[in-house]
Amino acid sequence: MSMLKIGITACFMYPDNNRAVFGKKTLSYLENEMAAFIAQKGILPVLIPDLREVYLKDLLGEMDGFVLQGGNDVAPQSYGEEPILSGRWKGDPYRDQYEMKILDFALKSNKPVLGICRGLQLMNVYFGGTLYQDDASQRQNILIHRKADLYDKVSHGVRFTKGKILDKIYSEEADPRINSVHHQSIKDLGKDLEVLAICPGDGTIEAIGYTGAEEGKIIGVQWHPEFSAALKEEVVDPQKLLDVFFKHVKKSKHENS
Repeated sequence: MSMLKIGITACFMYPDNNRAVFGKKTLSYLENEMAAFIAQKGILPVLIPDLREVYLKDLLGEMDGFVLQGGNDVAPQSYGEEPILSGRWKGDPYRDQYEMKILDFALKSNKPVLGICRGLQLMNVYFGGTLYQDDASQRQNILIHRKADLYDKVSHGVRFTKGKILDKIYSEEADPRINSVHHQSIKDLGKDLEVLAICPGDGTIEAIGYTGAEEGKIIGVQWHPEFSAALKEEVVDPQKLLDVFFKHVKKSKHENS
């Protein structure tokens, strides 16, 4: 049986003369815990390179599902705003366009998508939503969702929307918690999206789903399930989320074969 191929969008490092290796070159990379998270028996993680569109489309056609991984901020221009705080939160407009093309292909090809952190935010922007550029300076009574020194060891409670997919798969969790590594969040929810989870402490949207597809097929989470090992049983089981994603990947591949 052939392996299922999961295309993972790349993070970019742009030319930097202070970098000793490949200083004048752009690098495309995949965070290693993400690769380990996706790589299971019968599952092949594939980093999607930044190719000319004529070649990119052929590569995307070989993928059975897609993951939008975390990384740099979504650029304010991508949702019709200008950067705040003297341009501190400029984001990555180049990566935005690269990932928008991939997400657009996935949706039009009816293939499953899992967005993680930035991936959730990009998904929201794709559907016409907006973001808070910086939670700490734009929202009142916001919890701490990111501390650089603790990184993947910050956590908080989560409330799943009753009767929806995440509520179903985590129904046995009496006091569910998730990790938190972000300083931006959803402001205006995009069209045809529904809220699947919130942070009860401050109302931050923690998961969304696309209502135009089967439940759980196009889904985004604000937390990093691939970093769950840092907190072990303190946070919800990431495999349950992956199981939903892979179920849709297998079903989609069967329907398209």
